[in-house]
Amino acid sequence: MARFYNLCERRFQLGQNKTSIRTEILAGVTTFATMSYVLATVPNMLSNAGLPKGAVLTVLIIMISVCSIAMALYTNRPFCLAPGMSSVAIVSSIFGEAGIPVEVAFGLIFLSGILFVIISFVGLRELVVKAIPASVKFSISAGIGLFIALMGLKTGDVVVAGNSNSLAFGNLNSPKVFLFVLGFVVLILLEVRKFRGSMIVSILVVTLLGIPLGITTVPETMINFPASVTEIVFRIDIRGALKPEYLPWLFTFFVPDFFGTIGILLGVADRAEWLDEKGNMPGIERCFKVDSLSTVAGSLFCMPVMTTYLESASGVEDGGRTGMTSIVASVLFVLMLLFTPLALMIPSVATGPVLTYIGLQMLNSMKNINYDDKTESIPAFIAVSMTIFTNNIANGLSLSILSYVLLKAAVGKWREIHVSLYGLSIFLVYYLTTLA
Repeated sequence: MARFYNLCERRFQLGQNKTSIRTEILAGVTTFATMSYVLATVPNMLSNAGLPKGAVLTVLIIMISVCSIAMALYTNRPFCLAPGMSSVAIVSSIFGEAGIPVEVAFGLIFLSGILFVIISFVGLRELVVKAIPASVKFSISAGIGLFIALMGLKTGDVVVAGNSNSLAFGNLNSPKVFLFVLGFVVLILLEVRKFRGSMIVSILVVTLLGIPLGITTVPETMINFPASVTEIVFRIDIRGALKPEYLPWLFTFFVPDFFGTIGILLGVADRAEWLDEKGNMPGIERCFKVDSLSTVAGSLFCMPVMTTYLESASGVEDGGRTGMTSIVASVLFVLMLLFTPLALMIPSVATGPVLTYIGLQMLNSMKNINYDDKTESIPAFIAVSMTIFTNNIANGLSLSILSYVLLKAAVGKWREIHVSLYGLSIFLVYYLTTLA
């Protein structure tokens, strides 16, 4: 046992990061539990594009594990990766409606990944991050927090789509809402008592109580052997993706992953107290490299854009501070190659309270905003509001940066604008025109 502890200490620097093996294991379990919904959603969505569910599920688990372990060993950060849900939606629905072959879709994802790699390895991505104002970095963390909280409330049917594209209360008498409220109460009671592992306890309580209420489906068997992946390996058309008419689609994959990843990394880093006084995260360039290479690798196996996942925040919130958290989560995903029904047993409402609580905690970053300076507070407000109102992290970050440049220029504070923001602004304006 002592040898194992010493090995973990040397590899993950537990003491330096003020954590322990027990904390990292619990955080890894929490991250896995909050991410496990991808095992059901991604294969189901990609089946609409004609991809076999079984093969997709097998590759999904392998890619999540391999990419997350790579992130853990190279960066020693508790970030896990999985296919971005926006890119999954594009492949599963929009491409089918546009009549674009699925092979071309993954060719475009491959090309966008190559672009990520180039930007990451020559240092441009880090330059962009350092150029983004501190107020925008802190506020995007809060915007992501509300984004996560809304996701959690939706999973419990506490908040549903109302009339005129508005949000409204769901049926507050439904078993789902009851379980959500119960899970949230259990979570916050354990949190105020500073109980480690409160999130996983909340998930387990809701999952078990959901059985008699008909929310949790108990599988007939706990063991399921992985399906063959031969049908989707190297099912990609890179040459076809180079056609000029597909350029807007390449942009559609590139920008959300680029800015979404920046927002997620900075948002989670702020919660873990890794940001310096300028809002920069030490070693962030290493995360970019893993993230970009993961996109390239995933495209070769019919995986949409592999990206750092928001749900990594759940492990961080539960105390995870090193790559050991990601290793634990990855091991649990690997086990699901044999015990997939067990993971699929966790209902979405069980992770809802966790996501909502994480969102609440991430609002804390707004205390760093200088509200007396309108050129700082207005872009911060736009980052938060547009992230949640447009349901898109990249949109919030893009509009916030543009407003920052405009306001600083309007009052003559040219020196406070990083020179690279001017070129970036042109890029962002073009991106926003593609959304029309």
